[in-house]
Amino acid sequence: QVQLVESGGGLVQTGGSLRLSCAASERTFNNYHLGWFRQAPGMDRQFVATINWSGGGTYYAGSVKGRFTISRDNAKNTVYLQMNSLKPEDTAVYYCAARSWGSHLYVQAVEYRYWGQGTQVTVSS
Repeated sequence: QVQLVESGGGLVQTGGSLRLSCAASERTFNNYHLGWFRQAPGMDRQFVATINWSGGGTYYAGSVKGRFTISRDNAKNTVYLQMNSLKPEDTAVYYCAARSWGSHLYVQAVEYRYWGQGTQVTVSS
């Protein structure tokens, strides 16, 4: 059972930056594909970014491409989401997710087995 704990959310003005972190309890962290999703009130959970087990493959939602960067540090069992040029429409609860096998970049929430509790990101206009 992998436990994921997000941190780094908060309130920021339009154009600002935040870095989210997600720490995992699993010793074999480098076997897991990881993703970031977000959910705004009244909306479905939305894919944001994903990174494969090695960190050599990443994929982004079109709405964040060029502004957000996903990365991982397998030595620290942590995945990051650097968010720049934030917009009010980025306001949501952000979740990290993990899956333990596969060879693709996964963008559907149902493809992930483990989830964190979420961290709130609010971008003021």
